[in-house]
Order: sequence, then C-alpha cells, then structure tokens
Amino acid sequence: MEKNEPKTGESDNGRSTSDAGKHLEIGVPVAIVDLPDPDEALGEEERKRIDRALLWKLDLRLIPWLALLYLISFLDRTNIGNAKIAGLQEDLHMTNNQYNDTLTIFFISYSLFEPLTQVLLKRFRPSIFLPTIMVLWSISMTTMGLVHNFSGLMAARWFLGLTEAGLFPGVNYYLSCWYKRSEFGIRAAIFFSAAALAGSFGGLLAAAIINMDGVGGKPGWAWIFILEGLATLVVAILSFWMACICLSDDIEHQLTAKFLSEDDRRRVIRRLKLDQQSSAEHEEFKLAYLWASLWDWKTYTGMIVYMGADASLYSFSLFLPTIIQQMGYKSVHAQLLSVPPYAVATVVTIFVGFVADRTRMRGYCNIIMSFFGIAGFAMLLGSGSPHVQYAGTFLGAMGIYPCIPNTISWTANNVEGVYKRGISLGFVIGWGNLNGIVSSNIYRAEDKPRYKPGHAVVLAYEAVFLFGGSVLQHILLRRENVKRRNGERNHWIEGKTEQEIEKLGDKRPDFIYTL
Repeated sequence: MEKNEPKTGESDNGRSTSDAGKHLEIGVPVAIVDLPDPDEALGEEERKRIDRALLWKLDLRLIPWLALLYLISFLDRTNIGNAKIAGLQEDLHMTNNQYNDTLTIFFISYSLFEPLTQVLLKRFRPSIFLPTIMVLWSISMTTMGLVHNFSGLMAARWFLGLTEAGLFPGVNYYLSCWYKRSEFGIRAAIFFSAAALAGSFGGLLAAAIINMDGVGGKPGWAWIFILEGLATLVVAILSFWMACICLSDDIEHQLTAKFLSEDDRRRVIRRLKLDQQSSAEHEEFKLAYLWASLWDWKTYTGMIVYMGADASLYSFSLFLPTIIQQMGYKSVHAQLLSVPPYAVATVVTIFVGFVADRTRMRGYCNIIMSFFGIAGFAMLLGSGSPHVQYAGTFLGAMGIYPCIPNTISWTANNVEGVYKRGISLGFVIGWGNLNGIVSSNIYRAEDKPRYKPGHAVVLAYEAVFLFGGSVLQHILLRRENVKRRNGERNHWIEGKTEQEIEKLGDKRPDFIYTL
C-alpha cells in the first residue's frame, strides 16, 4: 500500500485520521457500510438525542444490577477482616500465621481460575454463568460460619476464591463490549465503587450482626458469614431472572440483546464500529489471540500498574478494621469508623472515572491519585497519633480505589479484538489479584500497634508500581502514538485487504492509544 503523508488530527472517537490508504482515510471500518443506519434521515441534534436515550437505557439495564453483584462479592471476600476483630481468630484457636494463610489461600484459587473463567463466560450463557457462580460462592460463604477449626476455614476460603473468580474480570470485559472507549471509564468506576460501598456497608452490617453473639450457639463473627452468605443466595436466585432481562448472551454480538429494539441493536453496533471496536463483530477463539496478548508489551505494563493498585486495595480492605482497632478504638467503634473512608473513596472513584472519560488522560489520573495514596500511607507509617493515622486512611482510600477501574479502563481502551481484550484483562487482573498473597501477609500481629512493615510495603507498591508503572506506560503509549501519526507504522498494512486491516485491532496504524 502506498504511503501518503499522514494527517496529525484525530477523529471524534480518538483515532488518527491518517490517509494511508482508503481504509485509513475515512477512519471508519468498511463493515459499517453494510450495516443499516436507522437514523439516516435524521438531523445531527436528533441523532444526539437518540444516542443519549440509548446510553441511558444501557446504563439502567446493565450498571445497577452488575454493581450490586460486585458489592456482594467484595463484601463476602473481605468481611473476614470484620470477623477477626469480632473474635474469629481466638474462637478457632488460630495462630497469626494461620489467620494470614486463610487470607492467602483465597487469592491463590481466585487468581489461578480467573483466566479460565474468561473462556467459560464466553462458552456458556452469561445469564446462566454469573448467577450460577453466585449460588456456589454463597454456599462457600455460609459454610465459613459453620466451621470449627482452621482447616475448615481454609477449605471454605479456597472455594470462595474459586467461585468468585469469574465475576470481576468477566463483568469488566462484558461492559467494555457495550460502550465506546470514552464512555467505559465512568461505567467501570460506578461498577467498582460498589467495592468501596461494600467496605462502608460491611462495617455497618458487622457492627449490627455481632450483637447476635450467642444466638443458636453461634458467636457473632459466625453470624456475619451465615447471614451475608444467605443474602448472597437470595440475590443469586433473583439473578437468574435479572440476567435474562439485562444481559445479551452473545457477548460480542449485541444484536441478540432482548431488552433493545431492533433499531437500538443496530445503533449499538454502529456506534461501536464508529469507535473502531472489533467487539462489535463475532470472533471465534484462536490460539493466536493468546499469543497476541502475551507478545503485547501493554499486557505487562498493565500488570505492573494494576499490581500497584490491587495489592494496596486488598491490604487496605482486609486490614482497615484491624488498623483502626489498634489506634485504640474498641470493636464496634472500629467497625463504624471504617465506614467514612470508604464513603469518601466511593465519591472520588466516580469523579475520577468521569474526569478520565472526558479528558481521555487515564495515565495522568492514575499518577495524580497515586500521590494521595502515597501521602496517606506515609502518614500511617510516620505518625503515632490516632487522628493523623485516621486521616491517612482517607487519603489511602482516595489513592487506591479510583485507580482500580481507571487502570482496567486504560487496558480495555488500548486492546482491540474480542478475545485478545478478554485475555489481556484476565492477565492484568489475575496478576494483580495474585499480589493479594502479599497483601495477606504484610500486616502481622507482632508488628502492632503501628504495623510499620505493612504500611511500608503498601507505600512501596503505590510509589514503584502504581505511580512508576503509570508513568512508564504513559510515556511508551505517547511515543507509539507519535510514530503512528507520523506514518512510521503504515508499512504494517502494506499489501493487506480491508478485512485483514480490520482484524489487526490495536495494531492498525490509525488506532491511537488512550493516554
């Protein structure tokens, strides 16, 4: 293909308008021409009104229910921190190392099975897969309140990790198949803010439930697991019905969505095509997609950034009640004081998601928010004053929670191809969760009340991996964008057909990365 002088502008969807060949000249996939436009006769203002209404319809159907599922899953995996200060460790006669082992084993099964669940989500119907794993983890959750020793708790936590593995990466991937790159961040942020809400809700709930101590011969911490497990089971049963209403079972083929009219289905496909997303097409799995992800440097920089955020997240969520308790507050008081930092984190997470979508500068958002986290854990590490330490938990939450959905959105924005994106997200999220093993073992009982080694490790993760990794990825993406705008990658499409160019995904020379 003959190389023409590239233009330096970008289209509305963030792609280059390079004219290296007819396909790149128009900046629109050829396949869009074959898809009927239901709004062809309408003016620009009317098109925008219909588009806003379509987005609102998608948001109402997808976001609230999926966010509820994640709230429940995060509550179920982290409520062991609330149970600990209610007497779990003493009643089961566990050593400090054994308690940390029960945290660690969750992340082992959770991380190992995440890549497999990405395949299962596509092989089976989402409307069946997601509610089914909920039923299974609700059983695991409930049995945690019935155990009598360390071995029983270890087994329950292993299966909890196994059964929860499919939700978070699967839902993020699923949402990325419905929204344009400039729209995904705020949706991912709202979805993930359920984790921060789970922290707030978990503290309030635990403070109320532990008053059931002695009911049925069970201690208060056991009722935390039992009641929350049974609540999950109820939601899981309702989810079989909700999933049929809210989900399209053909993930990358939105034309099967039952809750959309035929015209709305076409609009969804067209707007994704105009955003040059191949998720609007049907792909069959090939081993080549796995290798494409493994050979892509963005997979590894994404893993670095995400491990900085995720390890910090689990350290914070698993041990916040314990950290607050060691400031001198009693059990119920500590449970209640864990609520405000999460509430602030919820608001900031949604705000950052909105800003990142509008500016399309996800790397800068990560970099800026990491400073809050670094400052917060520096306060926890450097001060013995309970007031200063408590203030540090607010900054720590603000520096961690927004970076989780922002990093996932950043990864999803810059990886094209249905399977490649799913695989890359699986690697990034799986590696981040594997670092939960570190999170489970850095806050040791022998280090209380200040927990200096734990705070120091989280501080290092924030500074080196979250901040440093975000800077590195931003610089590399910016350099690659310059090369593409200058036409230095146009030789990648020489001699290729329009269909072959389309299948290149993010390797297309006119695909401009989100910074």
